[in-house]
This record gives sequence, structure tokens and C-alpha cells, in this order.
Amino acid sequence: MADTKAPAKAAAKPKVAKPAAAAPAAKPAAGDKKKELKFLRAKPSPKQLLKYGIYRYGRSQMYHKKGIWKFIGKKMKTTNPLPKKPVYKIKPIGGEKNGKERKVLVRKPKAYYPTKDKIKKTLGRRPFRKHVRRIRSSLTPGTIVILVAGVHKGKRAVFLKQLESGLLLVTGPFTLNAVPLRRVHQNYVIATSTKLDISKVKIPEEATDYFFRRIKKHNKQPRKGDKRSLFAKRKKRAYKVSKARKVMQKDMDEQLLKVIKVHPEKKVLLSYLASTFGLRSSQYPHRLKF
Repeated sequence: MADTKAPAKAAAKPKVAKPAAAAPAAKPAAGDKKKELKFLRAKPSPKQLLKYGIYRYGRSQMYHKKGIWKFIGKKMKTTNPLPKKPVYKIKPIGGEKNGKERKVLVRKPKAYYPTKDKIKKTLGRRPFRKHVRRIRSSLTPGTIVILVAGVHKGKRAVFLKQLESGLLLVTGPFTLNAVPLRRVHQNYVIATSTKLDISKVKIPEEATDYFFRRIKKHNKQPRKGDKRSLFAKRKKRAYKVSKARKVMQKDMDEQLLKVIKVHPEKKVLLSYLASTFGLRSSQYPHRLKF
């Protein structure tokens, strides 16, 4: 008969002892470069690097203390995080329908409140002196213009140059139509097609906005007697042209008259500059060609 007994179990395999884990390499002393290089070439684990405060940035071979989160992938949790200060404090309140409690801010309110808000610096704005000065294409040096506003409205003048402020420097000449050297805005001027060649005319460098300014002086006059009445009449001081401006005006008139006299149509030009502009019946400025 066959043996009915179950076969004996196979002999148990002998347990092989696992090799002990390699001890973590000790961090070399600071300043010992040779040992530091050996420590890094041994390819220590990320945890080991972090333990000694050395971090590797991405796949580069540079080890430094930057890029911690890029290397690990998450924030390191501090062992003893500081407790967060509470923002609100729960205060019990009596009464049936008052909610029993309220949230009150722990932080004290601001003690100092300024009476005036601080002036904020606005970016992208430039002061007027730094604005770009543009001029119409029809206004070129030597163009004869018609003055539309001001004391000399209706008179014709010669455009000399544009000043730094953007205003136009014009003159009659003064001997022809009594228009002196003055500044005019280009909005109050009609540019005509008549032009003079003033390439040889020397405009003085002194002719600037500062030269044409007017200084207002206080009208302090001695009063008769000791009594000072509020209703005492004061004489108005009339504006007087400076000597430097008179000399400049004379020089500019001489140069412009020489240019006009050389022109082939000098007689027409002289009468044209001396006459004033005006509209007759059934004449409209938008239909006229100047």
C-alpha cells in the first residue's frame, strides 16, 4: 500500500543576515575643501544634505543654500513652529437675542491719524517744461502770418523761430506796421503761403522766453501827509521797453528790410505787410486761400 502520510515539509531556508546600513558620512569641518569635495562626490542623500544645511539646485552640480523648495518639492516643517498670534478675541455678551458672543480685534487701533494725506508720486507725468513742442507744418521760418488775437490783431508779421516754451517769435518789421518783437501762440496765427528767405538773417541767441518776461514791481509811492488813506489814488506805472530790446528790434528791422528789398516783388510785399487783414461781405475764412 502507498504511504498515506503527507510528505515532510521542506527544510526551512537559513536566514541570511542583512548588511548593516552604511553610517551617514560626517560633515567635514568648514574650510577643509578637500574633505568637502569628497563628501559631495559620495552623492549624499537629500535628507543628509539638508541635515547639514547643504542644498543642491536642480540637476546642476552646484551645491548651495538656495532653491530649497525647488529641490525638495515642499516646504520643510520646522520642529518647533512659533504659535500664531490670535487676531480676534471672543467676548461674551449678555441678552437673549444678542448672539451671546462677539469677535473683537486683539490688535490696538491706530493711535496717530494724520490731518492730511501724503502726496503720492504719480508716474508717467512730465512737467510742462519737459513737454514736446510741436508746430504746424505750414509754419516755417520766414512765413508771413496774420495775427488773429491780441493788441495787433489783423496785422501781418514775419515768423522768425519757435522758442523753448512753444511760442512763436514774430516781428512786423516794426518800421512797416508797428508790430514789435513779441511772442505769439500758434493757435492765434494764420499761416499764409507768402514766405521770405531769412536764411542769412541772424537771430540773436538772447531772444528767449526769459528775455521777453515782464517783472511786476509793487506800486509803492510816498503819500502826502502822515495820514494813510485806503482810498488814496495811485498812479499806474506804464510799461517801458528796455534798451536791450530796442537795440535788438532795430537790428532785426534792418536785416528784414534788406531781405524784402532784394525780393523781386518788393513793392507788393511792402504794401502787403503794411496793410491789415479784414473780411468783406460774402467772404468766409474757411473758403479763402491765404
